Amino acid sequence: MTKSFARGRRLAPPDVPPPRRMRKRSRYTMFPRRTGPFVFTAVMLSLLAGAPPAAAQQTGAINRGASGLPLPRFVSLKATKVNMRIGPGSDYKVAYRYLKSGIPMEIIQEYDNWRRVRDADGTTGWIHGSLLSGERTAIASPWRQTSAPEETVTLYDTPAALAGVVAYLEPGVVGKIDSCDGAWCELEVKHKERTLRGYVNQAELWGAYPDEVIK
Repeated sequence: MTKSFARGRRLAPPDVPPPRRMRKRSRYTMFPRRTGPFVFTAVMLSLLAGAPPAAAQQTGAINRGASGLPLPRFVSLKATKVNMRIGPGSDYKVAYRYLKSGIPMEIIQEYDNWRRVRDADGTTGWIHGSLLSGERTAIASPWRQTSAPEETVTLYDTPAALAGVVAYLEPGVVGKIDSCDGAWCELEVKHKERTLRGYVNQAELWGAYPDEVIK
């Protein structure tokens, strides 16, 4: 049971979003669909009613939050069960519950030990900083609304468009970022006992800004 917010107990930022009904999100499960170059798929729950799909993000003006770290910035979920709340405190109602670690989040605001984040669907809410990790992950083209073969994201064996193909990633597949040079990201994708590594065009990932360098 979630606690409702008691008036006067905490000063809320002026742009706290209105309450929403809590929904569970078991996000971005992947499984192979055929042999040959591997195809990883993502089973995604429906978006919020009226919420726009994610789009390729751009690096905005860099500011500094209360922590001294830049805003906006990407992080990932540390725990396997994380509550997103409508405000920065445990007294605020839970809007969503994420049931998978490693999902990338974009921090857009800081308040005390809480972080206002945005997920790949464009949904925003507050998560305690202890539940977030600096480990970088990314989602393959979540703004694409189809899993048709021509919409897959290619995982190459070297950072070049004419390189050999390691796997085809369907929209929504999550991988760990090893590095990015501003054009290509080295990505690690796990499925059961198998780990695949390769390179993805950086513009096709949500979780790294198109011109960001990650070492």
